[in-house]
Order: sequence, then structure tokens, then C-alpha cells
Amino acid sequence: MNGTHGADDAGHPGPDEELHFSDSEGSESPDAGAGDYSTRLEELMSDGEDGGANNDEDDDEEGGFIYSGVDSDPTGGYRDQLRAVLGPDHEEDELGEEEEVERSLVHEVEENEKFAATIEDEAGHVQVLSSQEPPLLSPKTPLPPTPATRMPSHLGNGTPHQLPIARPYLHPSISRLRSITPQPSRTPSAASAATLHSHLHESTSAAPSHFSALSRSSSVTNLSAHVSHGEDARAHAEPAREVLRWSQLRAVGEHIYAGQTSKASSVLGATSGSPTVLAANGLICIGTDTGRVLVFDFKQTLRYVCGNESSEKSVGAVTALALSFDHTYVAAGHATGHIQLYDLRSPKVPARVVPPTTLAAVASGRQEGHIAGSRIVSIGFVAGRHTALVSADDSGLAFYHSLGKVFFVDATDILRILGKYPDEEAADATPALGHRFRRRRVRKPATILSMAPLPLGTCTHPTDTYNLVALLTPIKLVIVGLKPSPKTWYRRHRETDEEVSSKSRFKGTLAWFPSVSLAADLSSASERDSKKSQLNGTHPTSTPTLAYSWGESLHLLRVSEDKVTQAVKDPKSGKVNKVEVGRIVFEEMGSWTASDDILALQWLNVNQIIVLTPTAFEIYDIRTFKLVEREHFDAWTLVSPVLSHTTNGSLTYSDAVSEVAHSVRVYKGKIFLLGQHGVQVGTLLTWADRILSFVSNGDFLSAIDLTRSYYVGEAPGNRNGLPDDPEKLKAVVGQKMRELMVASAQYAFSEERMMDGTHVTPDGRGVDRTELFEGLVTTCARACMALDDFDFFFEELFGYYDNNGISAIFLRQLEPFMLSGEIRHVPPRITQRLVALHDQDGRPDLMERLIWHIDPDCLDINQAIMLCQRHHLYDALIYVYTRALRDYVSPVVELLGLVRRVQQWRRQRAEASPTSTAFMDEQSIEPVVLNAYKIYPFIADTLTGLTYPSEEPLPEDEAFEAKNEVYKFLFYGRSSVWPEGEGGKLVLTSDEENGVEPTYPYTRLLLRFDAEAFLHTLDLAFEDAYLNDDTRGVSRFVIVKILLEILASPELSQEEKTFIHIFVARNVPKYPQFIQIQPSVLHSILIGLAEDPDMSTREDRQLAAEFLLSAYTPHESDRILELFKNAGFYRILRTWYKQEKQWPELLGTFLEDPDLPPNDVFTSLHDVLKTARKAGKGKLPAPVAERLLDSLPSLLLSDIPNTAALVDEHLPGEHEAALNALGPHAEHERFLYLQYLLRPLRRKSAEDDIALPRRLAPSPHLPPWLRQAYISLHCRFEPSDVIAALRDLPRDYLDLEQATRTCEETEVFDAVVWLADRGGDPQAALTKAQSFDERLSTRIADALASHEEKSVEAVSDSLRKLEAVADTATSICVQRSQPSSSVDAPLEDLWFHLLSSQIDCVQRVASCCSLEALGPSENVPADNEHVQHEHEVISALRSLVHKTFTALMSVSSTRAVSFPRLFKRLVSSASASKAHVSKGTLYTEFRTILTGMLESFRSEGDMLVITKHLVDRDVFDTVAELVAERGKGWAPARGACSGCGVAFVGSKQQQGEGEGEPENEKVVVSRTGAIYHSRCLPPDFHANHTVNVH
Repeated sequence: MNGTHGADDAGHPGPDEELHFSDSEGSESPDAGAGDYSTRLEELMSDGEDGGANNDEDDDEEGGFIYSGVDSDPTGGYRDQLRAVLGPDHEEDELGEEEEVERSLVHEVEENEKFAATIEDEAGHVQVLSSQEPPLLSPKTPLPPTPATRMPSHLGNGTPHQLPIARPYLHPSISRLRSITPQPSRTPSAASAATLHSHLHESTSAAPSHFSALSRSSSVTNLSAHVSHGEDARAHAEPAREVLRWSQLRAVGEHIYAGQTSKASSVLGATSGSPTVLAANGLICIGTDTGRVLVFDFKQTLRYVCGNESSEKSVGAVTALALSFDHTYVAAGHATGHIQLYDLRSPKVPARVVPPTTLAAVASGRQEGHIAGSRIVSIGFVAGRHTALVSADDSGLAFYHSLGKVFFVDATDILRILGKYPDEEAADATPALGHRFRRRRVRKPATILSMAPLPLGTCTHPTDTYNLVALLTPIKLVIVGLKPSPKTWYRRHRETDEEVSSKSRFKGTLAWFPSVSLAADLSSASERDSKKSQLNGTHPTSTPTLAYSWGESLHLLRVSEDKVTQAVKDPKSGKVNKVEVGRIVFEEMGSWTASDDILALQWLNVNQIIVLTPTAFEIYDIRTFKLVEREHFDAWTLVSPVLSHTTNGSLTYSDAVSEVAHSVRVYKGKIFLLGQHGVQVGTLLTWADRILSFVSNGDFLSAIDLTRSYYVGEAPGNRNGLPDDPEKLKAVVGQKMRELMVASAQYAFSEERMMDGTHVTPDGRGVDRTELFEGLVTTCARACMALDDFDFFFEELFGYYDNNGISAIFLRQLEPFMLSGEIRHVPPRITQRLVALHDQDGRPDLMERLIWHIDPDCLDINQAIMLCQRHHLYDALIYVYTRALRDYVSPVVELLGLVRRVQQWRRQRAEASPTSTAFMDEQSIEPVVLNAYKIYPFIADTLTGLTYPSEEPLPEDEAFEAKNEVYKFLFYGRSSVWPEGEGGKLVLTSDEENGVEPTYPYTRLLLRFDAEAFLHTLDLAFEDAYLNDDTRGVSRFVIVKILLEILASPELSQEEKTFIHIFVARNVPKYPQFIQIQPSVLHSILIGLAEDPDMSTREDRQLAAEFLLSAYTPHESDRILELFKNAGFYRILRTWYKQEKQWPELLGTFLEDPDLPPNDVFTSLHDVLKTARKAGKGKLPAPVAERLLDSLPSLLLSDIPNTAALVDEHLPGEHEAALNALGPHAEHERFLYLQYLLRPLRRKSAEDDIALPRRLAPSPHLPPWLRQAYISLHCRFEPSDVIAALRDLPRDYLDLEQATRTCEETEVFDAVVWLADRGGDPQAALTKAQSFDERLSTRIADALASHEEKSVEAVSDSLRKLEAVADTATSICVQRSQPSSSVDAPLEDLWFHLLSSQIDCVQRVASCCSLEALGPSENVPADNEHVQHEHEVISALRSLVHKTFTALMSVSSTRAVSFPRLFKRLVSSASASKAHVSKGTLYTEFRTILTGMLESFRSEGDMLVITKHLVDRDVFDTVAELVAERGKGWAPARGACSGCGVAFVGSKQQQGEGEGEPENEKVVVSRTGAIYHSRCLPPDFHANHTVNVH
């Protein structure tokens, strides 16, 4: 349904399909379209033309039919089977009147009609009007695959991991015996059960099997092919859900629309005109613009034509229409104000006519009524009377007409019930306007938007006697009662917040729902029983309700009668009598908001309202005030009776085109639409309709899925036809779901379907129908899960698959549900088949995964144990033993056997030579090692009350028995026989076959196999409350005693002893009330922890010793301390020394600890030294200072700045010793040391930060000679940063003369100049700069003249120093030129000395250069590197002069410096001093310098001018473009095209390349105000619009 219903694409009823209304109204069903499921399903499933021709051909064949993919002839037959299953039980169900309407809407075709379109109508089926043609095979809606539970396993995909044999299975990083933070408690709980132990496979869905070797292409089928899980399922888009099913009334359309047949013309005589309004209650009445009314029955037969050829001229177009309650009279309101009443027994001439009146007649009091030219907008019959009418016109007047007779003469009594007559002056001006409608250019607030009298319902109600009439205007709602006397009973004004824009102000409509019987209501049984009358046992009735709307707001008003007793005095007798008087009571039920303005409103049933917005039909449930359905629909496709009035200006087009309320009618659940191209009837689809829609399209699996969604309450949309009681709903829907499953399975495996055409493509190729059978399994599985009844699934459905030899398909589709836990209980015979299937496929990994997810009661235990042992599936084997047999010792026995095999292999490998087979063969033992290690997590789970491998909590009783059995077996003193009783075998542990079994053999074996893993498991078990009871045979103390006894055995390795020591040391303090051991034993354990030489376990042993020391204080402290020193237990030693205040030893623990980060070392040393100084009353003890001095070399090697900070803080007089500790050749290290002390705030990066607090000033503890050494080292290693370093030092911190001498000796000339200026003599600084310039320029000139290769480097170094001197000298001149300068110096002399010195440098170097080098760059030969080098040097020197002049110009405005005088002095000075240089050459050089400087200034000015012009032009162009766009014409609403949405202004800039619109593209403005690009016009635009092109 896309909102456009054309005659060409709409469906129509077939000739044999009856959709009729019953004239009996006493059994109206409140919820339209509830549907009789079985009856309608029988209709859809009935045999077609090709049905069942060969159905009985092979009935006598014996045995099940096994599908082998062989092509066969097409046959049919599913409809018969489904009808037999679903039909008989419900044939007597009540038949709603919606079905009666549906059966009546029939297109009767005469035998003599031979037109091709009619033939198609006769042969065609009912076609659903939708946005697209339904395919022969409806799109499947596959259910999303249920993700299987992720349960990782040691096995992965079943392939053993290649792990080194020597490496323990439990990595030390997860052991609780290591030095990491211990893991949380493993006490059984819901939380712990949620964490898997990483022993299970990752579940995956089985791939679909294909039992046919034929092509897998799809074809048409009667049973939907189910899309398998995977990408294909996501690739199919879910189709739009059908809400309303539409059928075209083509026979009616042939009479009233253009292109009438000869038959229609012969009946009507002439054209009947275009349709304008619709009425449909009992008959279909259509008014036309010629003033006629065409009346059809529900078989689409034209029964009556009311009016004649002169109607158009005399009364005008029909604008309002009503049919009487008994379907015998038709009332028509016309555009001229006339009202005509037709008796359908003689429709040619109206039985009564109510002509309009004039204002003059009204003013004289002679007549009431509509003014001539007023359009009748509403008309209706009052109650069941034929001659009582109410009408309203477009001027806001409403009247009650009583068309009686007096002495056989028509006598019309007219009563005005709403509105005021217009002024007479306005009426007199009307003819001058040239058209009778043009006087209403502006709609008045008193306009009547809608009017409706309360109709009679199927049951009487007290309010029927009042003849209520509801009238709606833009500002108020009025309800008037005509009996017993006219009276206004209710008035409600429109609220302020409801007064929206003018577009919505005149949008309003209303509709009544009368009193009907609720016998067939869908409410719960309890509600019906409470409402049922106790007096006569009649069914309850509904209360009349009014639905009305303003704009997009929808309101409900319930109307009832209330009896009150009043005292009435008889005027004659004076007697007072008590009389019961009735009054109308109004109850506002609520309101809600639609998605857009409501154009039409109708009641579908007692609980649902359908509204029409400009873009959609929306259906609301008044019980919940919620939207239940929505379907897109274009309201502009309906007929508006006032559309022609837009040509004269009386109405705007947007208002007129939306006046479609008269084109929407609902009668007994059927929706009638009067469209511009046809008449349609629609039905709201119920749950049964949707299911039947899938069935009729052959998609039975989707039908089952949809039924399941209704059963579980997940189905979207309305629930019409379903009881509200959840139990009754499940009973009804569940039964249908069972029937659908049974019928679908019967048909899927029937011989007819096996041999139909779905197995052959049109080109003769075979089709693989595997997906069909896969889908049937998954669909039925989900349905049975919803029903919680699997009898059909495992008995009947599996029987079908098994009998036809395709049980593998069933089993593979069942497996994902078992893996996900959705289906837990499966019959053992089926699980046996599924396990065997994986065994046959050679997939033991899938078999093990499956066994984990099967309920133990459903297992074939013998089969499972046998296969697990054969394929070494020990996880599954443990699951079978523990969950099915409740045996927790047998898994231990099985795994101990593997452990013994590994130990025997290790011994053989140790004794074999490196070249022997036993030594080299590691691959064969790897799977055994992998499985053997599973004994540790199994024991851990069992002893903590968890299942293995899922780690779910065990029941308390079962957990207790499991722990008791495992503890008793593992810690038994000698070897045991298992299973107990006859037939048991002795479980041995010795590496030799006939070896001697030691005491506690199983504990020893697990320790020898992997001591860390076993003790880690015991550490978990110790946290369990089971061991709290010492009266049991095994407790924490007993286990520790056993371990200590084993510890005394000589055959234990050092590693095993260490882990036993760690285990005991960590658990004794944790459980002091349960484990009480003699101090001597604890002392030996402490010594054992310290004496182990293995450094890899040092931190683990130290942590265990800390645990033990928290509960035990050892004697022989000196010996213990010495052992701890040798063992490297520095953390324990630090605690000990700090407590004893042994500061030197404490310093040593920080200095010697290799695991302590450097920053932590210095921080800790700082803290210790502070504490020691505080203990020494402000003085650092001599042993501490001596220990620190001894450690200086190692500290300096670790971090020089931190060491400098530490020495300066605690040993300020030992800086010389620290520098000596660096060694004789560590000059750069000395520089870093001194740099931190003298420039503490300098940081090159964040990594330079130190752990100790930084100083804010240079250290005062350095002697003067170290300060001068710092300057010397700075000049050597960082000469460019010397000035910054000097600036950071206080003025009196250095000897300036010595510092100047040092800088000059190291040729850091810029620092010398800076120091001279710092001494307060800028002239001396410039003098030094001049001397340095002369020295360096001479060095450059000599180097250029030498033509040596080394000269390039010398020139570069001299240039760098010259630039540094120039920068420093320039900064001095600039600083002295500032007004804030405190030094009074001759500025012009300063600048003169600087510039003359630089110019002399240029002249001095230029005298040694070739002429090509002195010229411009383009004259320098490219093949002469020496000349190029000379040119680069002279250019660099000239740039220095340029920079100096630029600096001078920047400060010339602040102080009096005459540039012309300065320039003249420079020229004169140069002429006098350069006798060896000709004046021409001298002036040329000056001109080059000055020209370059001025050219730079000129270029910068030019750039500013160009930038300004560019900005001005951009602003002008932008403003001009906007003005031009604005001047093109009227700006559209929102400034965008109504078609493409692109803004008109700036749209060209927004278009991509190649998509830009033409520069002068036409813009089309419609009379509605919408504006389009010419390329964006709708297809039907020119047919409905007046176009203005700009």
C-alpha cells in the first residue's frame, strides 16, 4: 500500500467471491476483521483449477518415500490437507459482518460482455493492493541464528597444542603461589559460576547438509525454503508488513469515472459527472458534480440513479450525502444550498426539496434556512426517521429540518441550531464579485468543520431519545439535543495550546459510535460477566462515544444519561409531584496526538479508530490510547468536493485538496475510499489474515513463525480477533500453531510434494530442496519451545525425517538449539543418533562439544563413555562421569593414569641417549600431557563446589559428597582399588610397572607432575568452608601434615620443596585457628625459603617469608638476617633495619636491590637520609655519610642529576668528591652534574625530571673555581646557550673578568659582548663586537682565498659566530633604544659602530671574491662551486646588514636617530677608511645593501595591498551574488526545493562536480506555494496544478 491506488494496479474481487453485508444489524462485531480462521483458511486452501488431478495415483504404495532428488512431475495437494486439519473444528464459529461485507462486494459480469479487461476480471483472483506485486514465492523472513554459548577449551578445535613438555601447564602468571596479588576466592557462588574455566570448545552452528547432488538454485514451492543461518539471512531485507488490504470496485468505477462502457451510458443516458462525495452504510451512494446520486449495492450493481439531467443546473453539485438507517432514503446537500430527499422506490424525482432562502426572507421572518449559494457541507438523518434531517453549510449555519405534511401538503419546519446569518450588506455585495463563491475569501471562525447526528446502534440506549447532534467549528464543539425540546447539552472551546498555525486551524472532523451489543467483544470474560445484566441476563452494551479532532489532536467524549428526581408543582391543583427527569452526562475519556493533521476520522469498531493524515492511515486503540497500526497513504489521491472552488479564489488549493472527509467511510469494519481514479474497499488485517496471507503465498514456515510471535506476545500491530486473557490467547493460538506444524510436516513429506514441479527448473535442471527441510526443523523447534511441548517435534517430525532417510538434516538443525541451551531435554535415542553422526564424520571435537550441552538424563552413557575414551575426549568424559553418574573419583583415576604415562615417558627420556627414538619422540606425548593437566582444574572445581568444565555451582548435597570422595581418595595413605568392590583394579603411581608404591601415592604423583599447579589447586580448596570442620577425615591441618611428611622425602626436587615451603608459609598465617604447627617446623621452612639458590623464585619466596613472619617471630636473628642477605630478601631486610634504626645497612638494601626502579632508589635514599638526620638531631651520622660517599660511583652511573640533588641536599661539601668519582675523562658528565646545580629549572623534556625536590636557584654550595669550571664546560659543550646560562646566574655569582676571559679564549664571542654590556658599558660591548667582526671576517676572507677543502667548514663556523655576535650586538642597540632604558648612551653612535662594523665585514670579504659572486644570483655560474660558495657567504653577510637596518627602522620612531645622518656618516667613514677600494665599488655595495632593504619593505607593502584588494573583491562578489539570487523572485518556504530539498540560494556551490545545475535553470511555482526545480516536478504535477515558470 503506497497511497496511490490506480485502477490498473489494484486488485478486485473475482466473480465467484462474495463479500456482502448482512442487513441484520443485531450481531455487529465490535472489532472488525476478527475473522473466522478456519473458514477463511478453508477458502484459501480450497482446490484451484489444477488441484488434485493426480492426488490418488500412488495411494497404494507401501513404505516410506525416501527423497533422492529425482526429478518428477508437478502435482498439488497441500490445500486439501490443511483444510482437513483446520476446517471442521471451527466451521460453526461466529461469522463477523466484515466477512459478510467481503462476500457481498462482487463484480457481476454479464455473459454478453466480451471485453478483454472483463475476461481478466472473471479469471483473476483477489489481488492485494500493495507497493509491489507479491512474488510467487514470498520473501522468507529467516529467524536470527541463536548464538551458541562460547565455552573455550583446552582443545580449541580438537587439535592438540604443541607445547614444550618441560613447561608447566599452569603458567606461573596465574599461580596463587607466585608473588602477584592473590586471586579472589573461589568459594562456590552464582558469581563464580558465571566465569568459565576456559576448558570448553567454542560452539558453532553446524553447516547445513545437502543430501542431494542436484543444483542448489531455488524455484517456486508451496512450502517456503528456509534461509540458513549466515550471511544469506542478513542479505534478505524483511518486507514491509501489510496492514490494510485493498480491493478495487471496478464495476462501480466504470459507472462513475471517465471512459464509461456502453452499458453504463445506456443506463445513465448521459454522463453522470465526476464523483464528489461518498456514503456507504447498507448501500454505496456516490454524489457527482452534476447533482446526481448513484446508488450501488454491495455486489457493485447500479440500483438507483437519483436526480435527472437538469439537476446540475437547478441544484448544483452534490457536496453532502446521507443514507437513512433503513437504507430506503437518500438525502443530498448541494453546492447551491439546496437539500433533496430521495425515496429509492422512485429516485428520479426527489420526494422532498428544501430550497435555499435569501437574507431578505430571513429578515422578514417569513423563512429560515440556508442562504442561496451556501454550500452544504454536512447532512444527516436524525435517528431512524426519514423526514428529519440536520444540515450545515460553509457559512457556519446549521439547521434541523422536519419535513412533515399538513392535509397532504408538504410542510417544512426549519429550526436553526447553530450560527448567525451574514450581514445584509455583505450579501448585497456578493453579485458584484462575479461568482457566488468568491465572497468567502477568508474562512470565518464560525465555519462548521463537521457535523453528525448520533446514529441508532444495534441496541437501544437512553440517549437515543434525545436526538443528539454534534457540531464542530474551528473554535468549539457543540452538542445539541432536538428532543424533547431543542437544547444545547454540551459546549467545549478549543484550548489555547490547540490553536496552531492557520494550516491546521480549519482541520477538524468528528464521528459517533452508537450503542452496540458487546456479546462478541474481545474483552476478557471477567469484564463481560461483570457487565452482564443480572435482571434479564442480556449482554452488556457499549456507551455512545464521540471522537473528534482539531488539527492533529484527537479527543474522546462518552455520552450517557443520568436520571434525577425533581419536585414539580401542578399549577391547577397545586399538588407537588416527584418526577424522574433525565439529563445527558458527558465524560471526557482522554486525548492524544496524531502524527499530522487529521483529515478524516471513522470508527473501525468499538475499540479502534482509523484516522487519515496527509500521508498515512493511522489506527488507534481507545483502550490504551496508543497507535497500533500505520500504513502510508497519500490523501491527495482522494476526491475533494470543493477542489473546483480554488479557481475562483474562494479557497486555497492546499485547503481544498485536503477536504477529503466525505471520501472516507467505514461500514462494519470495511473502509470505503472515493479516489480520483477509483473506488476502493479495504480491510484491516487481523492475526488470522496475516497468517493466511503467508499460507496463500505458500510461505508456511513464515506462517508458523508469525503464529509463534502472537503466542509469545512479540507480534507487532493489532491483536484483533484474539482474546485479552493470556491463557485463552495461548490456548487459541497454540492450537493453530500445532495444526500448522502438523499440516506443514504432512505436506512436506507427502508424495505429491516430493514429485511436484518445485524440484525442476524451467530449463530442466534439478533443484536441491535441502533448505526447505532445514527450515522446517528450525521453525518447528522454535514453535515447540514457545509451546514448551516437544512431543510433536521429537516423535512425529523426527519420524518423518528418519523414515525418509534424511534424519541427518534434522539432527544438524537441532544441534544449535542444544548448544545454546534452548533445548535441554532431548530423548536419548535422538542424542545417541546425533553423537553417532559426529563419530561417523570423524569430528570428535563436535562430539565432545555436544556431550557438554546435553542434559545428563538424555545421554546414552555407555555410548558416551566408550566414544570419549576412544577419542580421548576427557572433558566430555569428566562431564559424563560427574553429571550423569555422579562419580567424581573415576575422572581422577582416568587422569592419574595419563599423569603416570607422562611421568614414565619423562623417566625414559631422561635415561635415553639424545639420539634415541624415545628422546626425540615428543609429538606423541603432547596430547597426553595436555589432557593430563586437566586433572588440576577438575580437582579445583570439585573441591570448590563447581561443575567441570562449566563451573556452575553444584547442589549443596552433591558438592559435599563430591568433596568428601575426592579428598578421601587423594589423601589416602596407600594405593586404592577402583572401582570399589569386585572387578576393581589397583590404581598405581610408580614409574616402574612393579615398583614400590610410596605413602600418599596420589598426592606424591600430583606433586611430582607439577608441584606448582597442584599446590595452586589446594590453595583454592583451602578457601572452601568444607575444610572448616576438623571432625572430617581431611582438614587443612591434615593436608599440611601430609605435605610436611612428603617434604621429608629425599626424592623430592628442590623446586617441589620450594613450592611446598611457599604453600605452607602462606597458608599458616591465613588459617591460624585451623593450622597450628610447631615453631621449629616453621623455622626450618623459613630457612628453606632463604636457602633456595633459584633467583627466578626469589620474589615469590620473599613474599611467602613475609607471610610467615607475620605469624612467627624467629630466633637466631643474626643467622636469619645473614640468610636473608644472601637470598636477596631486601624488602624484609628494610623492614628489619628500619625497625632497628640501622641506617647504613638500610641504605645498603636500597642500593643493592636490583628490582627497585632508579627513581624509587633516590626517593628512598632521600627519605632514609632525612630520617637519619632527624634521629641525629640535624646532623647526618658519620657512618651514614660514609656509606653514601662509598655508593657515589654507582649512583652517578645510575642518574647524574638525581645524584647531584642528593649530594647537594645531604652532603653539600662533597661536590668535589662526587665530581672526582666520575673519573678523570668524564668532562661531559661533570658538565651535566654542574648544570643541574647551577640551572636547576632548565629541562629539555619531561624525562629530565628528577625524583627529588628541585631547587629554585643555583646552588650556593659550589666553590668559585667549580663555577668558573661550569662556564668553561658550557662554552665547550653548549656554546650557543652560554648567554642563557649566564643570564640565569646572579650578577655577583661569577667573576665577570674571568668569565669574559674564559669565553674569549673559547671564542664564544657573543657571550663576551653580552658580558661587556651587562657590566654597564654598551660602547665597550660594541667595540668588542667590532673587533670580533674584523677577526672573523678576516678569517673568512683568508679561507675563501685559500681555495682549500677545509676552508668550507672554517667559513661556516666563522659565519655562525658572526651571526651570533651580530644578533647580540643588535639586541643591545635595540634594548638601549627603548624609552625604558636606564643607561644614557649615544644611540646614533651605537648604531653607527654596529653598522659600520658589519659593512666593513662585507667589504673585507667582498674584496676577496670574484665579480660573479658579487652580482645577482642568476649571474652565478652553476658549474663553479667555489663561486657559488663565495656568493652564499657574501649574501649571508649582506643579510646581517639588512637585519640590522630592519631593527633600526623598528625603533627609530621611539628615540631620535636620524637615518639620513647615520647613512651619511657610514658612507663618509667607509670612503675614508677604505683607501684600497674604489669609490664606485664602495657606492655600488652601499646601493646593493640599501636597495635590498628597500625592496623588502616594498614587497611587504605590495603584499598588504594585494591582500586588501582580494578581501574587498570577495566581499563584493559575495554580496552581489546574494542580491542577484534574492532578486530572482519570491523566496520559497524554507528556501528549498519541494522535490529534491536543495536550497535555492547557494545550491550551485553545494553541487558536486558534474552535477551542478544549469546556471539559469527554470523554477516552477505552484499555486499551493510550493516551488520546484523544473527537473524535480512530480509526474502528475501538470494535471493538478496551475504552473508559473520563472
